Amino acid sequence: MKRKEPNLLPGKTPRPRRRKSLLTELLPRLQADGRLRPEEQLVREMVETCLKLLRDRTRVGDVKLLNAALRELRYAFKVFAPYTGVRKISVFGSARLSQDAPPCRAAHEFAARMAAEGYMIITGAGSGIMRAAQEGAGRDRSFGVNIRLPFEQEPNEFINKDPKLLTFRYFFTRKLMFIKEADAVALFPGGFGTHDEAYESLTLVQTGKTKPMPIVFIDAPGGTYWTTWKQYVEDHLLRQHLVSEEDMALFKVTCSVDEAVDEITRFYRVYHSARTVGRRLVIRVTRPIAPELVETLSREFADILVGGPIVSSAALEEEDEPELAALPRLVLPFNRTNFGRLRQLIDRINRDG
Repeated sequence: MKRKEPNLLPGKTPRPRRRKSLLTELLPRLQADGRLRPEEQLVREMVETCLKLLRDRTRVGDVKLLNAALRELRYAFKVFAPYTGVRKISVFGSARLSQDAPPCRAAHEFAARMAAEGYMIITGAGSGIMRAAQEGAGRDRSFGVNIRLPFEQEPNEFINKDPKLLTFRYFFTRKLMFIKEADAVALFPGGFGTHDEAYESLTLVQTGKTKPMPIVFIDAPGGTYWTTWKQYVEDHLLRQHLVSEEDMALFKVTCSVDEAVDEITRFYRVYHSARTVGRRLVIRVTRPIAPELVETLSREFADILVGGPIVSSAALEEEDEPELAALPRLVLPFNRTNFGRLRQLIDRINRDG
């Protein structure tokens, strides 16, 4: 039977059916008096914060910035979500180097080796070091976190049109994803952007604003790029007490791909992950730690403990990650200040645990 067309006035076209707004669909749930799940309560607070923008008569430009940032992050979370259980390495370096340059060859080898170890690679999706690393890792084990620039940085062919390619408007949202999703950071020679990412990674780990992770500065065999930088850090930052001796444990400088691969894989030999619960730091490990080693750690790292020794434990009630519940724990009354010493403690667990 032929579908009957609606009665229309001359010159009029059918009005498209409006898709039901998520605000209309989901807001009543957030307004309900019943108990909300934690994520629902947080979204409710976000909605209220957004409404305050109207009350505060926030400028349109500021609202546009916040809207674009929120949209970018929501989509990025969605793209990365299926790979939550896979360890990832954020790789930084120059877009200007040719593929036959020694640092690019080192990046290619490093990414291939880490992909073989089960890691995925995150790069800025451009040319140079980024292209070399993504070719080494392969499309299936690559993410691209591109940036929209006036001169348009084109994604390299190894990540272009892949579902795991993201393009950001803002550097700050892009950098957030680089660090949030990383279990390690690898830096090859590069320009201002590479140094920006290096110092950001170091600062976030040094201050505990991101999880402990290996940060490796990698040059080609015989290169001096990062050794010269390290000498500067020692001469002008460490010597003048602008950083602490323990902060030097937060990173490694090497010209060897073998050493770089070992630095990252060894970090996760026994250590698995960490999180803060109240005033306690919970370190998850892949196997139980001998009581004698726990006592030794309490003595040797007493300078970063406040209010008691390190103890072995099962998952704490406050932890909300059931997929990790079976892992053994060490619970520390950590002072939340000396993250270089914390890195040294993790290294000791990996060496002797």
